[in-house]
Amino acid sequence: MTTKPSSSRRKFLAALGVGGAAAAAAVITQQNGQPELPSAKTAVPQGKGYQLTEHVRNYYRTAKV
Repeated sequence: MTTKPSSSRRKFLAALGVGGAAAAAAVITQQNGQPELPSAKTAVPQGKGYQLTEHVRNYYRTAKV
């Protein structure tokens, strides 16, 4: 004997899919309005601390939420 999934579970999964699509659309529309990070050439290294390099800018670009 098998049980059918309840309609509330289906509604939840549908809402989850719609929410994910909405979040993706929001991220795409926000990317056009954000200012660019300064280039690595203009960043002056000052010791061993944090430095804005091409690698770090690449991470920031891909980690936007």
